[in-house]
Amino acid sequence: MKPFILAVDDELLVLNAIERDLRNYYANNYRIIKANSGEEALDVVRQLKQRNDPLALFLVDQRMPQMEGTEFLAQATQFYPDARKVLLTAYADTQAAIDSINKIGLDYYLMKPWDPPDQMLYPILDDLLSDWLATVPMPFDGIRVAGTLWSPKSHAVKDFLSRNRIPYLWLDVEKDKEAAALVSAAPYGMAHLPVVFFPDGNVLYDPDNLSLAECIGLRTQATQPFYDLIIIGGGPAGLGAAVYGASEGLRTAMIEKEATGGQAGTSSRIENYLGFPKGLSGADLAQRATAQAIRFGTEILMAQVATDVRAEGPYRIVTLTDGTELSCHALIIATGVTVKRLGLESAERLTGAGVFYGAALSEAAHYRDQHVFVVGGANSAGQGAMFLSKFARQVTMVIRTTSLEQGMSQYLVEQIRETPNIDVMLHSGVTDVIGNQHLEAVKILNSDTNETQLLPASALFLFIGAVPHSGLVADIVERNSAGFILTGQDLMRDGKRPRGWTLTRDPYHLETSVPGIFAAGDIRQGAVRRVASAVGEGAVAVGLVHQYLKTV
Repeated sequence: MKPFILAVDDELLVLNAIERDLRNYYANNYRIIKANSGEEALDVVRQLKQRNDPLALFLVDQRMPQMEGTEFLAQATQFYPDARKVLLTAYADTQAAIDSINKIGLDYYLMKPWDPPDQMLYPILDDLLSDWLATVPMPFDGIRVAGTLWSPKSHAVKDFLSRNRIPYLWLDVEKDKEAAALVSAAPYGMAHLPVVFFPDGNVLYDPDNLSLAECIGLRTQATQPFYDLIIIGGGPAGLGAAVYGASEGLRTAMIEKEATGGQAGTSSRIENYLGFPKGLSGADLAQRATAQAIRFGTEILMAQVATDVRAEGPYRIVTLTDGTELSCHALIIATGVTVKRLGLESAERLTGAGVFYGAALSEAAHYRDQHVFVVGGANSAGQGAMFLSKFARQVTMVIRTTSLEQGMSQYLVEQIRETPNIDVMLHSGVTDVIGNQHLEAVKILNSDTNETQLLPASALFLFIGAVPHSGLVADIVERNSAGFILTGQDLMRDGKRPRGWTLTRDPYHLETSVPGIFAAGDIRQGAVRRVASAVGEGAVAVGLVHQYLKTV
């Protein structure tokens, strides 16, 4: 990435001469741009900053109408404070140049004319540019997200990008003056945070997931109206089904509303997955499986929400948020579960502002050297606590049960006990969260002693149970009282098939009460909640789909 040199002068003949001399000497290593006025130059600066292009040097005439050179430099350095500043002056402007050394940190002033440039221009600029290269790091060449730390909307954007393995740079407009100037100069200013800046100059204000997905190049629209198999949900079960369905020749589409990997994709370390003796992160597993599914030909539609499912004769039809309808022979529901809400109004108000459901890996680094709390006693909570312990000064786990062993794998129990900055509060639960703009403290009740403690807290990460995502099919397939989908033998009542079942066979093992609609993974009643089990169920579901397709 070549840095820019910006030349500014209101006299076109002089401006063209500056541009000529700069190009003759610096074109191999720098991009030379010019502007005919201070206002025009400020527009150029804003555009460069929006793209995060590096700007190394301003070469600016002092005596310009509307805006003098020193006035321009004072405003331009809000965007590029480390750029070197050189003023072009006439003899009468010498005092103004000297004064600006203290006022705006002017690096040098040059008298016009600067002929010959080999003696009067290049040696001076060489020194300044060499110093700039040695002391200023090249800017991040990627997506930048500007917002405020305690903003649920900012958290949602960061979480979407991180879960989809999209690198980005976080800019806190409350702490970063350059970021504040960049956002203030944008058309909506600070009115619509967060603001997402893309390397190509595109800018999104307070975007939804679909807009983000389209801008970062994820597929959001289907290429055809009909598929052999549609999978709703991109967690381990959905990805397992996608890999086996597409690899076995089925025209396969998968619909995922947030990010592939599901809850497992947020796990910092999965150490009991077959074939990975050193363990791997959930994001790594999701990325590998996603690439594998795409290689076999699966169409993965990202940031799309399935809103309705219906059966019409031999066809199963899925409706998306935008009204698009996709049809298929067979459908697999792999929508999984989400973390149960705490059920406190105060927690809802502070969600994304210190209160997080799940691991929220994108936020962990913001709590370096602080005290955070993890609520829950299952593997996901243990993995979250271990990950947070790398950043936080202290991690306190809050668990209702009498021991870690009651809900957590032994390897995690041992790791937690060996980690000095993790402590565990047993027989305990959170009864309230305190804070105005962000979390400040938590109330914890010990059920044994009935004692309540008010403890300072920077963040609260909740892993307190599972809520199934089955509302999509609530009116079409049978579920249990908790909302988990019934399949196979769970549908049989006194040896009778489910109501409305018209086939002469019993439902297959993972088949729902509607022939041709299958369920796999955590969404299913009786599922073993482990990543390997979910992947296996996805693969088994595809085998059952093949059996079903032979009958239609």
